[in-house]
This record gives sequence, C-alpha cells and structure tokens, in this order.
Amino acid sequence: MDPVKALKTRHLNQLADYTDNLYTHPELRNLFFELTTACNEHCFHCGSNCAVPQPDELTAEEFKGILDQIKEDFGTKRTFLSITGGEPLLRRDFFDIMSHAKALGFRWGMTSNATLITKEVAHKLAEAGMKTISVSIDGLPETHDALRGFKRGYELAMRGIQNLIDEGAFASVQITTVVNHENIKELPEMFEIFKGIDIDSWRVINLEPIGRALLRPELMCTPDDLREMFDFIKAARKDGFPVIYGCSHYLGLDYEVEVRDWYWLCNAGVYTASITSRGDITACLDIERNPRVIYGNIRKDRFRDVWENRFEFFRHDKAEDCAKCRDCEHRRFCRGEACHSWDYQKDEPLICMKGVLFE
Repeated sequence: MDPVKALKTRHLNQLADYTDNLYTHPELRNLFFELTTACNEHCFHCGSNCAVPQPDELTAEEFKGILDQIKEDFGTKRTFLSITGGEPLLRRDFFDIMSHAKALGFRWGMTSNATLITKEVAHKLAEAGMKTISVSIDGLPETHDALRGFKRGYELAMRGIQNLIDEGAFASVQITTVVNHENIKELPEMFEIFKGIDIDSWRVINLEPIGRALLRPELMCTPDDLREMFDFIKAARKDGFPVIYGCSHYLGLDYEVEVRDWYWLCNAGVYTASITSRGDITACLDIERNPRVIYGNIRKDRFRDVWENRFEFFRHDKAEDCAKCRDCEHRRFCRGEACHSWDYQKDEPLICMKGVLFE
C-alpha cells in the first residue's frame, strides 16, 4: 500500500477504536441552541424548513434557565455554545440571552445570514462575548439571492461580514457555501473574491437530500460535481487558502485529511447535542425531526439525564442496521455514514461516497 494511505489507514483504525470508547463515554463539547425558526430568508436547501417562528418557542427566561442548568451540570470550560436558527438575530431578546451566557462564562458562536449585522450589531455581538460566526454565501450576487429567496441578500451579507471583520473582536469569521449542481461553476470566482477579504476560513459543503432541498432534485450534486468540488478544495488548500470541507461524510483514503484538517467523525450524540426552539432534545439540528431521535424536552426533562442515559441511536454502529453497510470493507471507518443524511425509515444512508470517491 502507498505509504500515505497506510498512515491514513492506521490513523483511521485508531479513530475507530477511540469511537468505540466514545459511544460509552460521550463528552458534551458542542451544544446547539436553535433560538428560533423565524428567518428573513427562504433558502431552498434549508434542512429545518425555517420561515416563521414555531408556536410556543422557548422564552428568554427558559433559555437562561437552561444555561444555568448546563453550567451547574457540565461547567463552561469544555462546552461551546453554537447559536442558530432560522436567523437568531430576529429574536428581540437575543442579546439578553447571550449576555447571560457570557456572564456565566460560556464561549459561544453563531451561524447567521448576516443581513442584519450592521456596525452597531457587530459591536453588540462583541460585547455579548461572541467568539465565532459562520455566514452563508451561496454564490455570486444573483445566484445567492435566488437560492436564498432574498433580494439584496448577497450585498447585505457581504456588508455584514465586513462589519464583523472591522470590529476586530472575533476569533473566527467564516463563510459557508452550500454547493449544488448549478452554483458549483461559480466556485473559482468566489475564491478570488474571498481571497480579497480577511476571513478566517471558507467552509464548502455539498447540498444534502434533506429538508426543502428534497423539492429540487435537479440541483443535487452529481458524482462528477462532488469530485470537482473536492478537487477544488484540495487545490485551494495547497494554495494556502483556509478552505475546508464540513463534517458531512467519510471520504475515503484519497480525500481524508486532504480537504479538512482531520479525519471524519460524526459528532452527533457523542460530542454534540441540540435543543430546538420548542425545547426538544436531540443530537444535530441537521437531522430530521424524527421521533426516533428526539429524546426528551427541556421543559420536562433535565438535559444531563437525557445526555447520560439516552441518545441510543447515536451511540452504536449504524452499519449493523443497514444490509448495504454490514459487509462493506469501509464500515469500520464510516459506521454507516452521517446521522443527518440517514434514512430513518429504511435504515440506510442517503449519501455514500463509495463508488464516487473510492471503491
């Protein structure tokens, strides 16, 4: 075997051993708060179908009570808060909630479309203790606005990014791009634009067959699109630009560690948990809201009890459940693939890179 592939194989086997232990000894590192499902954009690929607030969303006092509870049960050193929506800034009590998180000692970051981030808002985010932010830019101006259903969305988002950069108070300002069959051709021009602004990283991920994206099958990436995207990321990284692929999938020996900084591991339920805007407790917010993977509600359950005693689906080898995966020679490394792209009716992955990136 090629020496590089041999080294990767050894590392992946070590990670597999580590994951076996993680299933029985999970560690809460990332806790996602879905503050609201309200959004001022209408992205065709939204996995959560965000548009308007859900009825009976958690109040500011309820969110603050959860933060008090998490600090009591887990402390604040290891657990990072990831704030998302919808568009989190649409909550009028956003800064009340996040200032409380800062006062308790939590580190936190946010995903946003950045259209509401004026210079004043960027300063208030710094004052509230925000450390990181990821902003969605899904193409050149016309494409971005069309995909996100929001006129001037690109202009306002890029203005928001520059306001964040100018504030100079954040550990990371990241751009995230969801690649589909059409906008993939714009990656080179986007690359030239992003090289001209002082972002800390560009996260490039492929469209997934979840949420509203299921209504646009013609925009799903083809195998050729996926190979083109990964080759683009690989070349950009060799050029020294901080572009990374997300945590979506196991990519095989040719691409693992070439398009992101370390090997693939689905964090859902072992490092990562989420609380939805109505208080449901689950693993990753990209996972469909299926009863199989909703393990309680914060209004009646203590989060620590759920984290320590539930999450059964996420703490076993899913490949055991899938006839297609059970005898695959890669199953030890992918364990049935990512939880967010799992078919919970058929118990099989919706996306597998075998046959696309590797055999």
